[in-house]
Amino acid sequence: MKRVAFALVALALFAVLLGPTIVTRVAIPIVNPIVGTVASGDRVPSSGAVDLHKTLAIVDLHGDALLWDRSLLRRNSVGHVDLPRMIEGRIALQAFTVVTKAPFGLNIEANSDDSDLINLLSVLQGWPPRTWTSLLQRSLHQAHKLRDAAAASGGRLVLVESREELATYLRARADAPGTAPLAAAFLGIEGAHALEGDPANLERVFDAGFRMVGLTHFFDNAVGGSAHGIDKGGLTPLGRAVVVRMEELGIVVDLAHASLPLIDDVLDLATAPVVVSHTGVKGTCDNRRNLDDGRLSRIAATGGVVGVGLWPTAICGESPADWAKAVRHAVDVMGVDHVGLGSDWDGAVPAIIDAAGTVYLVEALLEEGFTNDDIAKIMGSNTIRVLLQTLPTRAR
Repeated sequence: MKRVAFALVALALFAVLLGPTIVTRVAIPIVNPIVGTVASGDRVPSSGAVDLHKTLAIVDLHGDALLWDRSLLRRNSVGHVDLPRMIEGRIALQAFTVVTKAPFGLNIEANSDDSDLINLLSVLQGWPPRTWTSLLQRSLHQAHKLRDAAAASGGRLVLVESREELATYLRARADAPGTAPLAAAFLGIEGAHALEGDPANLERVFDAGFRMVGLTHFFDNAVGGSAHGIDKGGLTPLGRAVVVRMEELGIVVDLAHASLPLIDDVLDLATAPVVVSHTGVKGTCDNRRNLDDGRLSRIAATGGVVGVGLWPTAICGESPADWAKAVRHAVDVMGVDHVGLGSDWDGAVPAIIDAAGTVYLVEALLEEGFTNDDIAKIMGSNTIRVLLQTLPTRAR
């Protein structure tokens, strides 16, 4: 994220002359590269991995592509995820999560909330002026971008907001593979500061289609502490009210980036499965960003899922094998029913594959000794189970 801050400040000097697409052409390749053993394109996956991959309904719990000024409907030469690459990668369901604020000098140790990198990004990309000062409006703007993409996709991409819609889509995908719709998406928020301290705004984001909310991002906010904040505290009274109302509405509680006290407070309070949309595990990569075994076990006890990420800080490596080792540790602690994929594609981090490269994850899981049934769970069906249990029955 330090790279994105540097790149955007420099690009601001040229934005008037070159326009919003400068971010797409220049910044995205800098902040969202593909790195590691697959990046060269020389590797060929095994026939066994290719055959198994064709049978899977893959689900990814975290992607930030809506932050950037590029089309989701055509294959891009920059970034990590778009519809053509989702289809190639057999991604049945992609969480498109929205970032509304990030501090300059972002790091995983300690950040205050007194700067706003996304304000600069919104101006550079020509977002509506209402988004320049409102975190809620940044959420709603990015939601509209996804709705517009789905509407313009000719039925290839659908937006899922309820158990009923998800089940209908999955049945259609199984009964008529290769026909429209080819992929689905759902909306999430990265950091409840997007609610601007007003619990009534939870209803607004629900009505806009958001079905997963991460309570914190890189700094402490009005609902609780971030693992990367200053105080790193637990749930506030507002936070408790927000979690209770999220469960009532059918919004999945996401503990990515949460402080340890916040995680513990939510797990004491939760009555529905919770997720950690994108993380690593301390058992293979010990840093402040990643989860210890005790919290992994408690999350599994809710029936929830932990999405293991694809960026180097999550897995202490740059290969699918490194990712599979982290998955193996999580499975050993939580059980195979509670681990999934949480890429963090387009989140201003490097990724070891893009959305088209999920076959390499399948190959790494096979080499790690997982069975076909295990892999089907990890790559999608675990997350589908949680969503079918927690989403509202029907769209409001």
